[in-house]
Amino acid sequence: MKIVVCGMSGFVGNALYDFLSAQHHEVVSLSIRSNSSVESIVKVLDASDVVINLAGANILGRWSASYKRLLRSSRLETTDALTHALTHCFSPPLTLVNASAVGVYDSYHQHDEDSRYLGNDFLATLGQDWEEKALNARGLGTRVCIMRFGVVYGSDGGAMSKILPPFKLGLGGRMGDGFQMISWIHLEDLVRGCLFLIENQELEGIFNFTTPEPICNLEQTKMMGRYLHRPTFMSLPSWLVNLIFGEGSCVMLDSKEVYPKRLQEAGFTFRFPTFGSAMEQIVHDQE
Repeated sequence: MKIVVCGMSGFVGNALYDFLSAQHHEVVSLSIRSNSSVESIVKVLDASDVVINLAGANILGRWSASYKRLLRSSRLETTDALTHALTHCFSPPLTLVNASAVGVYDSYHQHDEDSRYLGNDFLATLGQDWEEKALNARGLGTRVCIMRFGVVYGSDGGAMSKILPPFKLGLGGRMGDGFQMISWIHLEDLVRGCLFLIENQELEGIFNFTTPEPICNLEQTKMMGRYLHRPTFMSLPSWLVNLIFGEGSCVMLDSKEVYPKRLQEAGFTFRFPTFGSAMEQIVHDQE
């Protein structure tokens, strides 16, 4: 297949390129900027089989007013331009796979794809608006699959690149009270899951890209110390996280307990269903 990836320069995009190329697919990068013409986007999209949209500024950071505008524009305006270009394609891609995040859910319930308990804060609204933009492509006859990512863990970047260094120095510890649930996915399962959606053409709509076993921050901290053979007596109190990251601290402190019901019902199997299995692989890769 010819697969176009919008946002291929990031942690997930690079992994998708390597994985899909190894499966002998033609993978093409698409960059959409504010001055990109419809014609230039159509030129890349036309006659492709699939487009994967990952574009968006990094959600982890301090959210100033200007950065919040960037978080929205880098997702919503890019996706608008993408779906608009589809209407001009002579032979548009049959499938759009669009990123989203479990931040769309509230922090007070357990969630699968049938959950009606969506959040109403900035991050939840951003995710819901982004999904709505992508789902507009259904009116063009394109199959749309939404991947709601949990925290993505892997050996060579992403969240682990920020978490591991202090733990290796013996400075690791819980964040906040440690009771917040973390819904996560190993990078390898993420790219496998994306291809699973592409290949199973009867699938469409919302899919939680999280393992079947979310973990609380405190248990995750203890397990990381065990695998790295380091103490975990330090802690980062909520007030300090809030001081450093402001409103963006919700990414680290809010609880998200999310389950991949639809992926599992469709027959997808996780290679790294538990945090222990993921840590074992990540530590092994870094030895």
